[in-house]
Amino acid sequence: MSPAGLTTVEHLDVLIVGAGLSGIGAAVYFQQRCPGFSVGILEGRERLGGTWDLFRYPGIRSDSDMHTLGYAFRPWTGDRAIADGESILDYLRATAQEHGLERLIRYQHRVIAASWSSSEGRWTVTVAVGSDQAPQQFSCRFLLVCTGYYNYEQGYTPEFVGTADFTGRLVHPQAWPADLDVAGQRVVVIGSGATAVTLVPALAQRTAHVTMLQRSPSYLLAQPAHDALAHWLRQRLPSPLAYALTRWKNVLLGQLFFQLARRWPQQIAHKIIAQAQALAGPRTDIHHLTPRYKPWDQRLCLVPNADLFKAIRKGTASVVTDHIESFSEKGIKLRSGQELMADVIVTATGLDLLAMGGMTLIVDNQPIALNKTMSYKGMMLDGVPNLVYVTGYTNASWTLKADLVGDYACRLLNTMSRKGWRQCMPTLNDPRVKEESWIDFTSGYIQRSLHKFPTQGNRKPWRLHQNYALDLFTLRFGAVEDGTLVFSKGA
Repeated sequence: MSPAGLTTVEHLDVLIVGAGLSGIGAAVYFQQRCPGFSVGILEGRERLGGTWDLFRYPGIRSDSDMHTLGYAFRPWTGDRAIADGESILDYLRATAQEHGLERLIRYQHRVIAASWSSSEGRWTVTVAVGSDQAPQQFSCRFLLVCTGYYNYEQGYTPEFVGTADFTGRLVHPQAWPADLDVAGQRVVVIGSGATAVTLVPALAQRTAHVTMLQRSPSYLLAQPAHDALAHWLRQRLPSPLAYALTRWKNVLLGQLFFQLARRWPQQIAHKIIAQAQALAGPRTDIHHLTPRYKPWDQRLCLVPNADLFKAIRKGTASVVTDHIESFSEKGIKLRSGQELMADVIVTATGLDLLAMGGMTLIVDNQPIALNKTMSYKGMMLDGVPNLVYVTGYTNASWTLKADLVGDYACRLLNTMSRKGWRQCMPTLNDPRVKEESWIDFTSGYIQRSLHKFPTQGNRKPWRLHQNYALDLFTLRFGAVEDGTLVFSKGA
């Protein structure tokens, strides 16, 4: 009987928390590389897909190419490299079906807490089940947290003055109303990030006019929605080989562009802004296209097939750079004195981040404060045994890191099983390691949430690399027994 007075109903070797992009991929890795281990997936929502099932706003699409956002083990064969949300969701469903994962998933099982016992060598996981949130418990040897870092319950909206005065419709993209009809409406989208850049051209096809209201611009990089080389290779090579070559081409080009932007930020910024100016047309003031920060201090916004710029040129969309003074009855009053009239206002103002899906972690009856821990290899926590979590890259596709973490978790578990170890725990014992922020990124949604997340160190293996090639050698080919990860056979 557990401390909460609940009977543990099922014990599994591995519990995966989350049935989104990371969780589905991790389950496939465990099936393929740890076939002797029992695996279960706990998903808080009613369906698989995570972010790609949650977000339903118009135009929802990937902000990375699908040859790197897709799994290493399952080629993306879709026509578009920058794919719409429904196509990505279909890809996830097909992956789960192909590998028989539906039988492993417990839907509407929201993890509340996980408590580790060194004497028992296991996690006890407390779950709220169904619409009535009935408590239930599982136990496992190994916990893999694939919840991402978005708060699925709500997005982020600043407190604007006068929102109650606005007589139109006010919505956040994360909770897009199914009944919202924007045909012939005047729409203002507040924000300049990836969500706004996606929404504006999609809405411009239906509305009377849509205005992207930004406090400051983002870097907008136009890119073809189709990958011509991928198409050429698929016609001439077996699908897995064509996919692998395209994937590595995109990885290497992405890393090259990132390194160039870091080394010569002014020159790269000039080229990005010049492209945006040429595509948006002479009627768009360059002021609206010139960010205040350096490239890759925040994530770049992809504009597939230049759709946003085409809408601006056509006149169905426009960009305004200003600060909001207050909402009004009929729209938004700006600090400049201008008033934007709107029937619908969309607050594409960012995400609320949530570490570990909001679950409480306890180790040997001691609660763990996540912001007091340090991240090991960007996937485990100092002082927390038998737990791996997935956090993707900020400068590349999420799945690139998720694939490496899934593969590493299998190597780790197989090593422990082979040597009879019950427990592995990263242990910070190097006095030269200095604490640094979780992610070196200036985006508002990151800066607002740094206090919720573990820190990183200034030296390996405590440093969080934003480099797939480096992580590939470290996680796929590096030694599991590195002296920092401490193993034991338990009590």
